[in-house]
Amino acid sequence: MKGSGNGNPAICANNLVRISRGETPFDRIKGVRLAELTGSSLSEREDLIEDTKWMVETYEPRVSVESVKLKTTDATNGQVALTVNITGRTD
Repeated sequence: MKGSGNGNPAICANNLVRISRGETPFDRIKGVRLAELTGSSLSEREDLIEDTKWMVETYEPRVSVESVKLKTTDATNGQVALTVNITGRTD
């Protein structure tokens, strides 16, 4: 099981959302697709939110994702910040 016994679940989840998709050798789906957001539409942003939820809960099964928020930090360059709120699972 991925994520079990691997330190603090919140820290592990935080580390996951700092990885860019494709950055991890031999596990190219691990990570977030933030680089694809430049000039993206609202539906693409919604897809990214759902994909981020899936990725965090898949690679860190000790947490549940309560929400994912995207905030534009630099409209000129299209930079965004990602905030993921999690809770620990009890099951």
